[in-house]
Amino acid sequence: MNGLRFGRVAVLFVLGCCMMSVPGLSAQSATAAKGDLISLNRATSAAALPNGLELRDGEARVQITALREDVLRIRVSKTGKMPEDASWAVLPGSRTSSVATAYRAEGGKAGFSTKALQVWVDRATLAVTISDRSGGVLLEDARPVEFHGDHFRVYKRMPAEEHYFGLGDKTGPLDRRGGAYQMWNTDQYRFQESSDPLYKAIPFFIADNAGRSYGLFLDNTWRTSFDFGKEDSEAYSFGADGGPIDYYFLYGPKPKQVVEGYAWLTGLTPLPPEWSLGFQQSRYSYMTEARASEVADRMRADRIPCDALYLDIDFQDRNAPFTVNQQAFPKLPEFIQELKEKHFNLVLITDLHIADRANQGYAPYDSGAAGDHFVKNPDGSVFVGKVWPGPAVFPDFTRKESRAWWGTLYKEFYGDGAAGFWNDMNEPSVFETPSQTMPLDVVHRIDEPGFVSRTARHAEIHNVYGMENSRGTYEGLLALKPNQRPFVLTRATYAGGQRYASTWTGDNSSNWNHLRMSTPMLLNLGLSGFSMAGDDIGGYAGSSTQDLLTKWIEVGEFNPIYRDHTEKFTADQEPWVGGAEVEAVRRRYIEDRYRLMPYLYTLAEENSRTGVPMMRPLFLEFPDATADKHPLDLDAANQFMLGPDLLIAPAPYPEAPDSYAVTFPPVGWYDYWTGAKVAGSAREAVAVSTGAALGVGALQSVKITPQVDVLPVFVRAGSILPFAPVVQSTQEKPNGPLTLKVYPGDGCEGSLYQDDGISFAYKEKDFLRVKYSCESTSDGLRLHIGAREGSFQPWWNGVEVTIFGWSGAPGKITYAGQVIADSRFDGAAHSLTIVLPERAEGGVLEIGGR
Repeated sequence: MNGLRFGRVAVLFVLGCCMMSVPGLSAQSATAAKGDLISLNRATSAAALPNGLELRDGEARVQITALREDVLRIRVSKTGKMPEDASWAVLPGSRTSSVATAYRAEGGKAGFSTKALQVWVDRATLAVTISDRSGGVLLEDARPVEFHGDHFRVYKRMPAEEHYFGLGDKTGPLDRRGGAYQMWNTDQYRFQESSDPLYKAIPFFIADNAGRSYGLFLDNTWRTSFDFGKEDSEAYSFGADGGPIDYYFLYGPKPKQVVEGYAWLTGLTPLPPEWSLGFQQSRYSYMTEARASEVADRMRADRIPCDALYLDIDFQDRNAPFTVNQQAFPKLPEFIQELKEKHFNLVLITDLHIADRANQGYAPYDSGAAGDHFVKNPDGSVFVGKVWPGPAVFPDFTRKESRAWWGTLYKEFYGDGAAGFWNDMNEPSVFETPSQTMPLDVVHRIDEPGFVSRTARHAEIHNVYGMENSRGTYEGLLALKPNQRPFVLTRATYAGGQRYASTWTGDNSSNWNHLRMSTPMLLNLGLSGFSMAGDDIGGYAGSSTQDLLTKWIEVGEFNPIYRDHTEKFTADQEPWVGGAEVEAVRRRYIEDRYRLMPYLYTLAEENSRTGVPMMRPLFLEFPDATADKHPLDLDAANQFMLGPDLLIAPAPYPEAPDSYAVTFPPVGWYDYWTGAKVAGSAREAVAVSTGAALGVGALQSVKITPQVDVLPVFVRAGSILPFAPVVQSTQEKPNGPLTLKVYPGDGCEGSLYQDDGISFAYKEKDFLRVKYSCESTSDGLRLHIGAREGSFQPWWNGVEVTIFGWSGAPGKITYAGQVIADSRFDGAAHSLTIVLPERAEGGVLEIGGR
């Protein structure tokens, strides 16, 4: 749902409480100033810190410290005083973490080392170089840091072989190289491939250079920008309109290690409620209770699995948040209960703009005004801006007390049984202003643990405002129901916002180009911390064609958030639209989503522990797939991984009838739908920096002719995937055995995680975790089923194992020493299926005679 539109300094070496001079350093300031330009280009002094190094250029200061052996923090100030050491994004424990470093000074350089990294600063130029312990350069200044008044710019050398990923849900290709981007949360209705900025400000990226990766996070909430070679083909740069130079370097060397390091820095995604991984149906708007009921009943009548129904702003009284339109929804509490009985979760929109309705019995305004919870103009009056309910006021989410008040507003809806809440329009979007948002001089009051209490202009708070809105919602729901996992969906956010909310890519359009754009947007969101992300299936703006909706539902099956949503005055966009034939295709993919739910939920739990996203670019799993180790994704447009095992390969131009090549990482692969081994032809990868073919190597490819009703999906050899019987919602207990599909290959393994799907009981070990592995034997196969971990009891009583790539009837089959007679061999599918009893202690399945 969218809005319309420096002086002399003594040279000292400080280590702990001791001071000594550092030889070879000039005490003369080399800070260059011209007009309002200040350029830091010489070290006039250096001092060792217990965990790093501090340098000065006259009054200017540069601090480089080690938070971990592989994580550095770089802070720069043009004055003698460092800015306040506080962060909305970085966890306090991570920001204050420290490891001891070894200081060195030699050959005109000063620096230090950790167990993983070496840092050198050229004393003549103040240029910083970060290398690995073998001396391989990872990051290197290209030119001096520049201050232009309150603005600053930092420049880094950009090797020809380096590629850049992240920055959240930016449009365009997966690789950011060659582009320039702004971080300024913006309501971008009908955004296009060239649109920038968008809804989120996540100033973090991953650089990959021939298989060695690092991450860089600029912790600055002002309008920031990144240029990856558009201004200078040999350098990238980043800067901001104001605020501190405060950035973090996170070393891999593998990209997955960088992602994990970023999660350590900014926080993990909480384990979501399981239902949020199911199919979700939405529209702006289901205008009446009767219409919403009709949609829910049609889902069940047509046997289309679905877990959530959304209500957009029209369920409210004149669009005012936390109200109900009594004519359209006369019995909302009863309606919520009726949906729950049908196993639907209701998600309600609650925009952050509070209608400016003083003395009208509108409790959110009255209580907010009484508590002084709204942001203000410079003259102290409350800021009023026009949004959906007309004139509206805005909570001051930088105040802990105001966020707590905001959380109390959910008491009635949450008590009535609403399962989740949708924070939209929180860039914040404001109508009828040139900037589409609050004026930059609107005043926020920072009253937050870890921060100095002060006022701040909206220019500083804008990019973090949406995140703090979702934080207030998340923490409020948690206070109201401490043992229920909150579900919050936010449109705008900042780095670290994954701690509070899931997200989506905003107001996309119903066309083929937007379907194509969705994959790199979601992949880069995952790399930027937001694993729980999706897009508006079928497109939001405009009406979808039948083929477009079908294909989008197919691709969406393998996205973390799976929500069909469209705007007012467009054609219906539910799965049955278009007739029985297309409905059957869409139903098949939605059903498969539910069969795959054990795998999806296991991935979500892994993400909650490690930060590794569910939906992944190929290079995250296969960083060394090409001969020159450039990211394989650059040769395989729009392919992606779901977890470590599934490769999804939609057409790079899905509306075109032309055949295309699916490129495989250099391991064996099986067809997900048939279980058949993939026999591909050799494929030449191309060295991206030179355009030269790397030669025929281990890569393989197959030619695919696009079909509307088929999405190519493949399984990595060496995978063991868990599947469940189809259910109509995750609240329904599956009826039948757990299915383990085994795809033999090197390093064969898999895992399964289960819990009650909604509470925090898993923190007290009320969960179930099983690990699996397999290896080929001289005449067959051995499958290890691990003992169950945790106290949660499974829904299944038996396990059906299907092994693919099996060439004949089996010989003797035993499980935990007992002979198993229940098996069947499918010669056409080259598969063997065996039915096993469930055993808490697990066991070894031995199959002979292949």
